[in-house]
Amino acid sequence: MAKRGGGGGGGAIVAVKKEQRPFLEHVEAYLARRDGVDKALKILRYTTKVLLASPLAPRAPSELSRKLKDFEASVGTSRKAFRLGKFIQNVNALKKTEIVSRQGFLGLVANGGEGFYFFVEQFIWLMKAGLIDKRHSRHLTKLSAWAEFIGYFGSVALKSLDMAALLEKETRLIQGIQKKSEDGIGGPVTDIKELQEVQEKRTMKMLSIIQDFADSLLALTDIRDSNGILDNKFLLAFAGLLSALISAQKNWKSC
Repeated sequence: MAKRGGGGGGGAIVAVKKEQRPFLEHVEAYLARRDGVDKALKILRYTTKVLLASPLAPRAPSELSRKLKDFEASVGTSRKAFRLGKFIQNVNALKKTEIVSRQGFLGLVANGGEGFYFFVEQFIWLMKAGLIDKRHSRHLTKLSAWAEFIGYFGSVALKSLDMAALLEKETRLIQGIQKKSEDGIGGPVTDIKELQEVQEKRTMKMLSIIQDFADSLLALTDIRDSNGILDNKFLLAFAGLLSALISAQKNWKSC
């Protein structure tokens, strides 16, 4: 990755190379994490949903469509089983949250909603596995969807504040580099590196907000009973796949 210095006498191009590990080792590290497997399963599930809901897919039931539906349902159940105890990470995050600030309150909403969602999802998994009577299905699904939606509301609001702070920091860094360039000092490599790091964080934060919006759309359809444009199967499947790809990319970069 090339890093470009400011104009003037001190301008320079510095190549910074990141050490790349072998692809298969990266895949091994990715799949060794619970979130890595979960997102891989999510991609498989929503890719299947996109295929089933595609306008090009045959409308008449077929053996292939039946198998794809069975596969999608199986993967969905597997994801719920794989999230066993995941709500504990939200409980730990809540214990560290100080609600005296706006960020603290939004963190409480985000982690509280998400944690309760993961907790309820365990009972939905037990229901799908046959241990809990399926007559509770609608109630549990609604409860889970509301908790998830509230969690995403808090998450989007919190990340929007982070985005604003990153944009402000990015503006300050650009102005500082430009001023040094005008004074003939040139943009120091450390300033340029910090700017690129801030820009990368801002991009990832924006992708994370898009992911939350896509997932909240799926939660909203579980809350609503009416059929409208937001209940289009292909749109929902695409939103789920988009969310899966973004979260998989974030997990890939972090492992």
